[in-house]
Amino acid sequence: MSSNASVDALRTHVSELLDRPECDAKEIQVQHLLISFNSAGIPGISRTQEEAEIFAGKLLEEIQGGAKFDPLVKQHTDDSHPGVYGMTTGKPAGGVYPRTGMVAAFGDIGWRLEVGEVGVAGFDPRTSPYGWHLIQRLK
Repeated sequence: MSSNASVDALRTHVSELLDRPECDAKEIQVQHLLISFNSAGIPGISRTQEEAEIFAGKLLEEIQGGAKFDPLVKQHTDDSHPGVYGMTTGKPAGGVYPRTGMVAAFGDIGWRLEVGEVGVAGFDPRTSPYGWHLIQRLK
């Protein structure tokens, strides 16, 4: 798939996920792979915003083609591995964060995924300011 096709597929994926209803779980656990860019405020990132979006689209293709998520996180995340976070709509405890304590898009996508499913929170200056979050729901 060309980079333009990858970006188009990525944008369609994000839009379709946001059209889904959220599940009613009080707590979820996700693992994420962050693809950031040079002006998002994370030191040491050299790729442009356009390059980051293309790369996120290619990684989504790999995952949809059967690539295992954790090795991709280990190899490519611009955050720290393993990138596993618990989130709750209730009272946080034991390393679980309040949903509102995370980047908004993180929960917006996490609560729309089935356990085991991977989705992408697209870059948005308000809800996902650090780039693209490829998210796998673990629990």
